[in-house]
Amino acid sequence: MTSSRLPKVRASELVGRGWLNTGGKDVTLADLRGKVVLLDFWTFCCINCLHVLDELRELEEQYRDVLVVVGVHSPKFVHEADPVALAAAVERYEVHHPVLDDPDLTTWSAYSARAWPTLVVVDPEGYIVAHMAGEGHKHNVEVLVRELVAEHEAKGTLHRGDGPYVPPAVESRTLRFPAKAIRLPNGNLLVADAGHHSLAELADDGETLVRRIGSGERGLVDGGPTDARFSEPNGLCLVPDELRERVGYDVVVADTVNHALRGVRLDDGTVTTLAGTGQQYMVGASDNVLPDPAEGLLTDGPAHALEAGTAFGSALTVTLGAPLETPPLPVALRHRLSSPWDIVWSEDLAAFVVAMAGNHTIWAFDPEQGSIGRIAGTMNEGLLDGPGDDAWFAQTSGLAVGPDGRIWLADSEVSALRWLEPAGGTVTARTAVGAGLFDFGHRDGPAAQALLQHPLGVAVLPDGSVAIADTYNGAVRRWAPADDAVAGEAGGGGAADGGRSGEVTTLARDLAEPSGLLVDVHDDGAIDLLVVESAAHRITRLRLPARLSGEILDAGAHRTQRPVSEIGAGEVRLDVVFTPATGQKYDDRFGPSTRLQVSSTPPELLLDGAGDDVPLERALRINPAVAEGVLHVTAQAASCDADPSIEFPACHLNQQDWGVPVRVVDGGPQVLTLPLHG
Repeated sequence: MTSSRLPKVRASELVGRGWLNTGGKDVTLADLRGKVVLLDFWTFCCINCLHVLDELRELEEQYRDVLVVVGVHSPKFVHEADPVALAAAVERYEVHHPVLDDPDLTTWSAYSARAWPTLVVVDPEGYIVAHMAGEGHKHNVEVLVRELVAEHEAKGTLHRGDGPYVPPAVESRTLRFPAKAIRLPNGNLLVADAGHHSLAELADDGETLVRRIGSGERGLVDGGPTDARFSEPNGLCLVPDELRERVGYDVVVADTVNHALRGVRLDDGTVTTLAGTGQQYMVGASDNVLPDPAEGLLTDGPAHALEAGTAFGSALTVTLGAPLETPPLPVALRHRLSSPWDIVWSEDLAAFVVAMAGNHTIWAFDPEQGSIGRIAGTMNEGLLDGPGDDAWFAQTSGLAVGPDGRIWLADSEVSALRWLEPAGGTVTARTAVGAGLFDFGHRDGPAAQALLQHPLGVAVLPDGSVAIADTYNGAVRRWAPADDAVAGEAGGGGAADGGRSGEVTTLARDLAEPSGLLVDVHDDGAIDLLVVESAAHRITRLRLPARLSGEILDAGAHRTQRPVSEIGAGEVRLDVVFTPATGQKYDDRFGPSTRLQVSSTPPELLLDGAGDDVPLERALRINPAVAEGVLHVTAQAASCDADPSIEFPACHLNQQDWGVPVRVVDGGPQVLTLPLHG
């Protein structure tokens, strides 16, 4: 038994609107008695939740006769509460376990979840034994499952056999949840066919399949068009003409779930890996850049990531010693990435700019040097403008470059349109539309008041305005600068300064999760906007008027609706409880092992206690004049292997962001406790 087990508490019943992946049957805890049950509280907008889905695939397969994973879908955005949208997401992300639809957050509240994702482990007798927030818990979950299996097999309370999962029928389609599209030099379209784990080349009509690049099986394999494998590719970018011969490929692909960039040679469809190891960049990990295999002996995994036809998703273990007879491996191929979602070429930076959605940052990839690195973002999730080293982003999922070199961003989790201003090799972040992590809606008008809902795509129109794939509103929106705005002043400052100018209108509605945009300008001046309608599995062509305009709509504003925590006015103690993973301990070899950042919306909610400090507890002073708001808390704790016999212990930085809605009431609780598990 592990020392981190929770006191025995009976698990609450699983209550919601209905079930998916069960063949139409409801599932109760009684039905699951005798199994280890892992409840995964998720929402399909959340990149961290998608990481957890991928982490769980191997565990589900390995322990399929004793472990039942149940996804509890607790929506953040209004669109995610739509049962049709949820069913599409379950299919899109290949969720192979039962999913409870919990739109009213009933089960979320019963299990005291406060963050996406949250994992809760229930033992075969129906008791809660672990509660973990955030991602990166695969090892700890596996250890716990093994312990529970051994314990309950000995007690006779473990029942082996199939669980309640019933796979749904899958319809055959040319495209399956396509993500982005680009125009090829031959006039055809190349589509990131994410649901088929491949690229589809279509004729100009956007329907006729010319060829497919990729076998269609999920994986990370280089080689020819029938052998290569992708895993949910998203962004695509043509290599500039003058570079293609030198680098040897024509298209760069953001291969999202493989945490990699891939290169495609169009003449024969050959795929090579350009950046990434196939493993996720974990915030704070000490080994996110692997040693060069030319300087040591690779004892586990392939010798060279570019070897055609080789899958290389496994870890590379390096023992220094006799050099391998291989050329030096470019640093980009030794660097772990985190869910690259889109990619564009920047002339100003002479590099491909990558939206690294998985850790809320922006990166640059130099194809000739074979190097890659972060150019903006702190890895904190939020909306904060300023120099790249200080700016905050939130799951950036769409990129486009304007004729002035400005790099436009669809910053999905803050429902924002933002841009980067490159200058002198550095970048500065600015916001055109967006309010923050918890504010969204469909509202047109002045940019300072306009609202979007989880946009995934962006494109620059011929007049310099910007089209936005407003994904969860099922719309295409347009931001246009104010008549008196000048270049460099079209947006404004940070999230709270209200200095934005311009106007937002709606160009099209009733689309099925538009996720990518492509602009075609004809010789007569007519403009076609090609929309990747991801949930409709198609490319839709919209004819725009030569004089661009749009309608003004106001479908209302929304805030993320979650159970509100009541707190008292005056002093409140914030206590983040950290439990290192099994076999690990605090890592304080190089200084403090913890960090706590606290802020609030509105800022006036906190009279004292905001800011950044080391201890995982903080005395907050709550303003009695503010009735409600959100406490934003980011906690970090470093841990490493506790066994003193391990010469080079594995270390991990555990991090979780919370946005806790609070209501200030007389006599309310004076303690707010948040769990951070290793």
